[in-house]
Amino acid sequence: MKPTLFVLAAGMGSRYGGLKQLDPLGPQGQTIMDYSIYDAIQAGFGKVVFVIRKDFEEAFREKILSKYEGHIPVEVVFQSTDKLPEGYTCPADRTKPWGTNHAVLMGKEAINEPFAVINADDFYGRDAFRVIAEDLMRPRERKGDYSMVGFRVGNTMTENGSVSRGVCSKGEDGCLTGVVERTSIAYAPDGSIVFTDEEGKEQKLEPTTPVSMNLWGFTPDYFDYSEREFKKFLDKDLNTPKAEFFIPLCIDTLIHNGEATVKVLDTDSKWFGVTYSADRPGVVEKFAELHANGTYPEKMF
Repeated sequence: MKPTLFVLAAGMGSRYGGLKQLDPLGPQGQTIMDYSIYDAIQAGFGKVVFVIRKDFEEAFREKILSKYEGHIPVEVVFQSTDKLPEGYTCPADRTKPWGTNHAVLMGKEAINEPFAVINADDFYGRDAFRVIAEDLMRPRERKGDYSMVGFRVGNTMTENGSVSRGVCSKGEDGCLTGVVERTSIAYAPDGSIVFTDEEGKEQKLEPTTPVSMNLWGFTPDYFDYSEREFKKFLDKDLNTPKAEFFIPLCIDTLIHNGEATVKVLDTDSKWFGVTYSADRPGVVEKFAELHANGTYPEKMF
């Protein structure tokens, strides 16, 4: 069974200042998503599902979905703050989305096969899609048999500010033992990579440290686990305006409960994205190079 690619495209680029998902960055006006879809098709994915906000559906269908017709089947699902389990009501003052794992839950009715989750505004690279597709196509004999692509943190940095990454630890079996969201990873003046811990102290990260870039491999049973954990989250944080239900939060719980294992897949792919507006010129240049060296054809779709 061919896996599905689930693209999280509902977020506004607050730091970047616009809808990054629709920003033309390639030589022929390609978006970052175009490269992800192209790489996914080459890797063997059979369908793409996008989660977006209802208010930019028209622009999304016109500028994004139309170009994939004839290349791969696509579907759209919608994330909104009022899409909550039965018995829960969104607080009237809630404006912030409920987070990445809430976005994943929106795919429950559209996805019935193994699937990979990606961010719409991150470039993951050909090798990353290859390794996750291969893993999703392997036989599974139990629930909770998941995977993630562990990017090397040194391949995921920007020169223009700090980044947020899920810093991963793994056991001798190569499976994830924990993931901690770090929100202020940056280059130090000496070129080393550092983050600020919960006590405000600066800690170093080795460049090869695996981090999550939200490239996860799941089977449909993940939706049931997520729904259960989301209810627990709402019981605790329904009225906390900025609380978010992140994928690493759910995964960490399942691992420590013994309900899931997450195989960490290594890749030499180099991530890049437009986290800040100052990142844009460099990304445009990198895409031009990838076309010039033959990695991507002039016309992708």
